[in-house]
Amino acid sequence: MRHPEHQYLDLLGQVLDHGDERIDRTGVGTRSVFGAMLRFDLSQGQVPILTTKRVYWKTAVREMLWFLTGNTNIQPLLRDNVRIWTDWPLAAYRRDTGETITQEAFEQRIVEDDAFAARWGDLGPVYGKQWRRWLGSDGREHDQIADLVHALRTNPASRRMLFHGWNVGELGQMALPPCHMVYQYHVTSDGRLNCLLFQRSVDLLLGAPFNFVGATALQLMLADQADLRPGELVWVAGDAHLYLNHLDQAREQCGREPRALPTMRLARRAAGIDGYAIGDFVVEGYAPHAAIRGEVAV
Repeated sequence: MRHPEHQYLDLLGQVLDHGDERIDRTGVGTRSVFGAMLRFDLSQGQVPILTTKRVYWKTAVREMLWFLTGNTNIQPLLRDNVRIWTDWPLAAYRRDTGETITQEAFEQRIVEDDAFAARWGDLGPVYGKQWRRWLGSDGREHDQIADLVHALRTNPASRRMLFHGWNVGELGQMALPPCHMVYQYHVTSDGRLNCLLFQRSVDLLLGAPFNFVGATALQLMLADQADLRPGELVWVAGDAHLYLNHLDQAREQCGREPRALPTMRLARRAAGIDGYAIGDFVVEGYAPHAAIRGEVAV
């Protein structure tokens, strides 16, 4: 049987060999294909934490847990040593103040100074806000995650079990509009929970590996809360791209042979979807190739 990770490597190769090259919003430029699908079977415990480079899976899980809190400020992330969202508020701070502050100094101020964090650390109404506090036209807030958990428990045959973050009225206030936009869930007759994640845009080298892990972690938590078993994770991309300064890294990764996928399980069942912590995620058998570095395009 072909290793599941080859789906990802094949997509990298397709973009490298046949992608459409153009200048993008960031000015860095991308090579991209439009429309891609990968499928990962989680039912035997194996999860898509890539092995052809080291993926810092705890960072991805911490990010997902942060989304679930509904928080939109990077201060709690930085206090957990998660720096993947710093680039956007840092760029805004430098632009608006003219100060050439280092990333390290900026992050330290966010961590230590609550007033500074409140002013400069907020990303606007990004993922967590839309997932947990979507503002309806009637002024009511809608908790899409709580509604999803309720549906999984009470009406698992529903075809309406999804949540999304593309709130048109608030896009202009976001540091970055949602890339992983829609999560839809499906329960089989024998009690397996499947997820289809649609991403409108994906940085294949840096973003996709984290998105696989975050979606998997969420799927495990939701299954746990609804007395279901993890099934299949179906990942669908719109604009799947490599930045032009990531091409050599992608070629290096394509030259590596995948190793056995690790397993992930939850050490306990939390009282509710908000009750999980990073220590509840147990990953075993992860022996990847070395990390591959790349610059984030802002």
